[in-house]
Amino acid sequence: MAEFWSGFLLPLIIIVLKILAIIVPLLVGVAYLTYAERKVMSAMQLRQGPNIVGPFGLLQPFADGLKLFAKEQVLPSGANRLLYYMAPMMTFFLALLGWAVIPFDAGLVLADINVGILYLFAISSLGVYGIIVSGWASNSRYAFLGGLRSAAQMVSYEVSIGFVIISVLLCVGSLNLSDIVMAQKTIWFVIPMLPMFVIFFISGLAETNRAPFDLPEGESELVAGFMVEYSSAPFALFFLGEYANMILVSAMTTILFLGGWLPPFDIAPFTWIPGPVWFALKIAFCLFVFIWVRATMPRFRYDQLMRLGWKVFLPFSLGWVVLTAGVLVAFGWLPK
Repeated sequence: MAEFWSGFLLPLIIIVLKILAIIVPLLVGVAYLTYAERKVMSAMQLRQGPNIVGPFGLLQPFADGLKLFAKEQVLPSGANRLLYYMAPMMTFFLALLGWAVIPFDAGLVLADINVGILYLFAISSLGVYGIIVSGWASNSRYAFLGGLRSAAQMVSYEVSIGFVIISVLLCVGSLNLSDIVMAQKTIWFVIPMLPMFVIFFISGLAETNRAPFDLPEGESELVAGFMVEYSSAPFALFFLGEYANMILVSAMTTILFLGGWLPPFDIAPFTWIPGPVWFALKIAFCLFVFIWVRATMPRFRYDQLMRLGWKVFLPFSLGWVVLTAGVLVAFGWLPK
């Protein structure tokens, strides 16, 4: 019994507690990201925002969640029941799986694997399946067309994201996320690779279906794309998955370009602030820009969206990879 406890049960309990220590704050962050978005947008547009439910409207996210999960679930008569309910769960759980390899500080990571960036790229790529399956399983022409367009949008911008990641990896020489952060001790990659940072962030907006690339929210301004046939809890899972993906993309941006948990200057008082706090502040800044863009930018037409991805970002990011490799080889700066 003692061997079973020490060899299997105790390590399992520790792993579960570590997972909960990541997921619970993340879910609270997702809830209050919806509140922060409405407050920031209302301030930019000279409105009040949530201010009734609880002090300063702080209980509004819980009221919204209670309303969504308490509503009646409507299953379309021709829908594939299994796939219909599986799609939103897939979207939500994939948004959580990516956090397994995110380092919050030196050594503070659930799974410190050597191919962490490939794991993240694979998880983000799988998100397309949730959208395609939801559009098809609803047995609705509107939802199916919306799912195809959303999937094409995500796949298009994943190509640019891949080239951006390659250019960063050339400078680091490692696929480990902690190594990518430590390679920025001298200078954050956002400074020498500013164009790649801009492309990555804009591609992240398109990857998460956020404004000005929120085509799923404006399918001919009549229906809401692939999730139009969803209501109640399944719709809430799509909603939660979108906001969890926003936080994940912000974390990836922080790790790849903003030095992760490293302070901006390696001197006091900056070094007095713990690494996870710097990490959270940088994520909050990226999320603020997400909201800022939504409050100010008009929605792209679909042809504009695809043109930007294939005719601007793709050739530019590919050229930057070639330029980066050439400079590193010419000056003997390739990481050993």
